[in-house]
Amino acid sequence: MSPPHLALILFITLVWGFNYVAGKAGVTELPPILFTGLRFLLLSIILAPFLKLHRGQMLSIVIISLTMGGVHFAIFYMGLAAAHDVSTVAIAGQLGVPFATIMSIIFLNEKVHWKRWAGISTSFIGVMIIGFDPVVFQYLNGLILVILAALVGSVAMIYMRRLEGVGVFELQAWIALLSWPVLAPLTLLMEKGQLDAMMNASWAGWGGVLYTVLGTSLIGHAGMYYLLQRYEVTQTAPLTLLSPVWGVVFGVTLLGDSITTRIILGGAMTLIGVAIVSSRQKALVDTGG
Repeated sequence: MSPPHLALILFITLVWGFNYVAGKAGVTELPPILFTGLRFLLLSIILAPFLKLHRGQMLSIVIISLTMGGVHFAIFYMGLAAAHDVSTVAIAGQLGVPFATIMSIIFLNEKVHWKRWAGISTSFIGVMIIGFDPVVFQYLNGLILVILAALVGSVAMIYMRRLEGVGVFELQAWIALLSWPVLAPLTLLMEKGQLDAMMNASWAGWGGVLYTVLGTSLIGHAGMYYLLQRYEVTQTAPLTLLSPVWGVVFGVTLLGDSITTRIILGGAMTLIGVAIVSSRQKALVDTGG
């Protein structure tokens, strides 16, 4: 990887890492489902020119939009709102990779050798170690919601493998457009005080909404799509694991997150496991294993 492209992916991981802090600021002042709906409403307006029908693929796009979009992020931000620390959220959210691998075995009949099974097992054991930490046990419901969000998002990953000729902004446009109409009635049914929250939200709360749109969705995803067109997954995927590391760093330094030995050990095991799964994905697909 050339130095400019290496610098780009490091910048992307930094942007994604800060997303946990920005998102936490947003859901602290805005109800999480409302926060998610506002994010996708604004994103759908910005990306409206990219909307394009893809015959024969619209069902997959709808499923991706619901699982990777509104449903996934609504559950994720509910978990982030319930969690006291963003560090554990940043780590647990990486379980989408092993979840997607397991689903590819079930639904796509992919074959996985023992090394990738070892990575999957290591990542789940790491999260279990984190979950039994006394600090995390106080907001275990938040951690469970984040894990559930990773599971829902992994469904989208399976369907994304079937898409052909759909650009990154085209897909994001559909995800945004199909997400906020689902989230609008959900926030009305499940949350209260939305108008007061929007009227009283500070620059930090609204900044969280804008950051998830401009930084996370547009800059981060567009940059990664650019790199994936030039490099194999095995070169890019391991480097993206710097995102949760940045999330932990920002959580500790900016939000005062508590970091215990158990969280460090569990976090390291989770990221090592995800790295094994990610780095071997391309090679295993190519060799049928």
